[in-house]
Amino acid sequence: MPTSSKQISAESLEQYLKGIVLNLPDCPGCYQYLDDEGTIIYVGKAKNLKRRVSSYFNKDQQSNKTRLLVSKIRDIKYIVVNTEEDALLLENNLIKRYKPRYNVLLKDDKTYPSIAITNEYLPRIFKTRQRHLKGATYFGPYSHVPTMYALLDLCKELYHPRPCHMPLTQAGVESGKYEVCLDYHIHNCAAPCVNKQSHKDYIDKINACRRILSGNTSDVAREIKARMMTLAEAMRFEEAAELKRQLDLIEHFRAKSEIVSQALHNIDVFNIDSDDKSSYINYLHINEGCINQAFTFEYKKRLDETEEELLALGIVEMRQRYQSKAKEIIVPFLVELPEDYAKQTIPLKGEKKKLLELSHLNVKQYKFDRLKQAEKLNPEQKSVRLMKEIQTTLGLPTLPYRVELFDNSNIQGEDAVAACVVFEKLKPAKKDYRKYLIKTVSGPDDYASMTEVVRRRYRRLVEEDVPLPNLIIADGGKGQMEVIRRVVEDELHLQIPIAGLAKDGRHRTRELLYGHPPLTVGLKPESELFRLLTRMQDEVHRFAITFHRDKRSKRQTQSELDSIAGIGPKTKETLLKKLGSVKKIKEAEFEALAALVGASKARTLISHFHPTPSTPQDL
Repeated sequence: MPTSSKQISAESLEQYLKGIVLNLPDCPGCYQYLDDEGTIIYVGKAKNLKRRVSSYFNKDQQSNKTRLLVSKIRDIKYIVVNTEEDALLLENNLIKRYKPRYNVLLKDDKTYPSIAITNEYLPRIFKTRQRHLKGATYFGPYSHVPTMYALLDLCKELYHPRPCHMPLTQAGVESGKYEVCLDYHIHNCAAPCVNKQSHKDYIDKINACRRILSGNTSDVAREIKARMMTLAEAMRFEEAAELKRQLDLIEHFRAKSEIVSQALHNIDVFNIDSDDKSSYINYLHINEGCINQAFTFEYKKRLDETEEELLALGIVEMRQRYQSKAKEIIVPFLVELPEDYAKQTIPLKGEKKKLLELSHLNVKQYKFDRLKQAEKLNPEQKSVRLMKEIQTTLGLPTLPYRVELFDNSNIQGEDAVAACVVFEKLKPAKKDYRKYLIKTVSGPDDYASMTEVVRRRYRRLVEEDVPLPNLIIADGGKGQMEVIRRVVEDELHLQIPIAGLAKDGRHRTRELLYGHPPLTVGLKPESELFRLLTRMQDEVHRFAITFHRDKRSKRQTQSELDSIAGIGPKTKETLLKKLGSVKKIKEAEFEALAALVGASKARTLISHFHPTPSTPQDL
């Protein structure tokens, strides 16, 4: 029984554990760490139990996560095995059995379908997501569902396994209990239930299906071809034609599924990709040039596991699950496996390199799909990920929680304005958007306008003690960035990172700039981050140009009516709507104006436009 924390004092715990470690054998095995409740919290394997377990208690080499694990250990158990391979397999089984808190967690999607062949007198073949039928043989699971359906369709078209779900027994068939159904008449089944197809022939075809599902399509094709030639020589042409149809179906399937030379036989391929919290591993099994198993899964990290450690775990898990005995494993880098477990190959070119790249493509796609799925359930997660990506790409000291962008707008210096848009968690914070009329600049001088606006913006934020942005982005290249830097750093003595989005001759965003002096940051134009920054730039441009248009439109609609005391916007609107222009208002008679706006305002208009003795005095 494990020793509880109540039975052993804190002072003697270290000596108790040290005594266990010093007495561990120098041989392969698995060790288990237990907490004060006697629960297994970690399982590991070792070539040398004493050396491996001792390393956990070396405080100079402990990471923070390992230190936390060690602080929870109250007892140590171990199991000695004969070989390193036995330790590897035992570790995998113990982790799956106990699911220890500090071991990596296998995030295995149980919804992937498999193909089952039942253990019945007349076996059935069907898709399933459960594996509970006693004696059944399962193939898969298939993460690429179209591949599973292609295999099912091939078996169906070749051998017509019975599609019904009836529990057909030998006694029932021999006693004539059953009757043919519609599937027999539409040629979906050869009716073995009423002996229209012999039991031996049915079982032979089911066994052929097993071989196809195991990836041995070439063996099946060779046997069919040999039988076809024998029948043809015996002039049994109708039977030979049926075999020719079956052979064509297999060859068509092989042509679609074969990806490399048939010389590559019985090979496992693994690749891995990771982020901060998870590692994703893809497994392919190649048989005679074809992929007959493909699966990708995720490990949730718990300690500071390396990719080498996780890939080794994944190799054992997949080979055990799919009962692979392949003698060669293609990997992106060498991992710690027993010498006689399998040969590890890191290809540099050729068809094996092509397979490794295909596996990497699959793992990258799986990682992307999982990320999109998680972000759909938790949109906040996407913002955090992109903020971290910006922080990493630019080397920012903090996450860019608040980002501000500036843009100018004018036509040859007239109606000059500027705009500032604000993004919080990479989402538009429209309540914080600001518009600026350029006050101190004459003519079309974008740099001077930007200087004025940035100075006004950040002087005010400092005076009001408002939080400053974590990143400023200029809608322009090196010149705009330098103008902003001079104001922010040299004049106001603020430490705010500054980036720039430069455009090409067609006014399309070309590159991201950062640093002093500014340098181009390597971002692919099709990347998600680059598209996000482009949308942010489009937003500040939209806001600035809209403000500029409103100001220009307002100036252009000003008229002489605006200077007449007593004539407000509504009166002006009524007059222009009815009479069309200031000229026609000037030419209108008193009675026409009075009918529209009343006698008092009509008198004001006549007095303004015609200040002569002809103005009626008796009205």
